[in-house]
Amino acid sequence: MNQTANLLDRPRLAARLQELARTLDRAILDKQEIIRLMVISVVSGEHMVLVGPPGTAKSALVRSFARLVDARYFEYLLTRFTEPNELFGPVDMTAFRQGEYRRRTEGMIPEAEVVFLDEVFKANSAILNSLLTLLNERSYANGRNVLQCPLLSVFGASNEVPNDENLHAIFDRFLLRVRSDYLDSYHFQNLVLRGVEHEVASLRGVHAQQQPLLSSDQLHQLHHGFGELMNFSEDFLTTYKGLIFQIRSEGISVSDRRVVKLTKLFAASALFDGRVTPCAADFFVLKHIWNNLDQSEILAEIVSPVVDRYFRDHPEERRFVGPSAGLDQLLAELEMIRDLLTGGRSLSDIQLFSQLKNLNEIKAALQGIDNETARRMVAQVDQLLDSVFSSSKFA
Repeated sequence: MNQTANLLDRPRLAARLQELARTLDRAILDKQEIIRLMVISVVSGEHMVLVGPPGTAKSALVRSFARLVDARYFEYLLTRFTEPNELFGPVDMTAFRQGEYRRRTEGMIPEAEVVFLDEVFKANSAILNSLLTLLNERSYANGRNVLQCPLLSVFGASNEVPNDENLHAIFDRFLLRVRSDYLDSYHFQNLVLRGVEHEVASLRGVHAQQQPLLSSDQLHQLHHGFGELMNFSEDFLTTYKGLIFQIRSEGISVSDRRVVKLTKLFAASALFDGRVTPCAADFFVLKHIWNNLDQSEILAEIVSPVVDRYFRDHPEERRFVGPSAGLDQLLAELEMIRDLLTGGRSLSDIQLFSQLKNLNEIKAALQGIDNETARRMVAQVDQLLDSVFSSSKFA
């Protein structure tokens, strides 16, 4: 078996991607969907921008993610005064004296594989023009030579959505646009406790060491063989067509180019779950293709019913919401698992033990919420666990 074929061993690669996501989830509170989107962005070789107010973990997410991928990393905070040499390298003075104009690109964006551009929409036109080609074509004109860049993905961050027409082109290069908001009241205690631990560790000069879980070589090989993942059923494409035309009918622009590129994200999402082909669950990606923040709610109203209907029909595939979920999410997950375990559906041993694991994670999350509702839900979890363990399956 050749190296690419071995890499596309879906269960093994899915397990590695999921471990990367779980590791990030343990470090960054209640950002599960954003983390999944980051993983499928780099898997598919597309770009993503995080938009939200200061202090919503945008930078922390990207930096933590970059530490888990063994790749050449470049990060920069852009301003309107940023000069090209800060991103693309200084002029090679030796070559310049010989009449050739080129830059020394060692350690700069043209040679980076994972890039984080903070406040990306603050850049001036000289920077933006060079970035456009880099993001879209993975190339950089360095004097008379055109360099082919090893770029995997660019992650941008911004406090606001650009409304300047001059910025539309760079905004369009980010296939995914994701909101990063403040945590709600359910997560306040965990936020403070985790934050205190981090601050104490920083004061002591103690930094957690985490071995990378994915290498750039693996990702480049994956991109080279990505065509093997691009398999879509007729039903999937029919549903996709309906969603796109419904989205467009609401006045949300989705170009034909983006329609095609989004299929790579669906394939990457399926790979993340270890599936052979994309399914309706992967349409959650479409909630994150807005052009302004007002459109995000419209997209959720269009896309969520399709995704929810799939999980109602396939509850064994439902993604656990994570140990940091709020009460509403935990209650919804508990009801879904209850229906699955008590509805008479035939489950394999793997499916059964997976749901039991989810129940124990829900119980652990509920025990961290000190109110009467959470305590009642813990009792419901215990009752459900007792019922399952007393069944003939465990007799």
